[in-house]
Amino acid sequence: MTNQQTFLTKDGLKKVKDELDELKNVKRKEIAWRIQEAKELGDLSENAEYTEAKNEQAFIEGRIAELELILKQATIIEEKSNSDVVTIGSAIKVEAEDGTTQTYTIVGSNESDPAQGKISNESPLGRAFIGHLVNETVIVEAPKGSAHLKIIQIQ
Repeated sequence: MTNQQTFLTKDGLKKVKDELDELKNVKRKEIAWRIQEAKELGDLSENAEYTEAKNEQAFIEGRIAELELILKQATIIEEKSNSDVVTIGSAIKVEAEDGTTQTYTIVGSNESDPAQGKISNESPLGRAFIGHLVNETVIVEAPKGSAHLKIIQIQ
């Protein structure tokens, strides 16, 4: 992960802190116990349990480092209410050319979850909306072609 600013909502910050707490205070202890149990089985060179536990330990330690970096670089974004301009933290309702509507919340890349309507400020869709106003139509370039989306509400 590069040394760049990370945007998180308050909810996203809580999730990162909760995961970090779980890894440090529960998973580390579990893996240490598994490694100790595997050591007691004997020859480590042919011990699959030991190898698996060490690999999991490396993964957990890497994830802990990643989460700590996210927290170090985090900028907390406030959820917007009745703002005139789309920014990170805005919830927007848009209308497609076919009349269908969709609601999106612009979040940092660590929190994006398109299935839940949370789109990254770094995604083509998120970048297209940033800085625009209600009743403006933005053009989003996608692999299947361009889409024209009208912002009908900023929440």
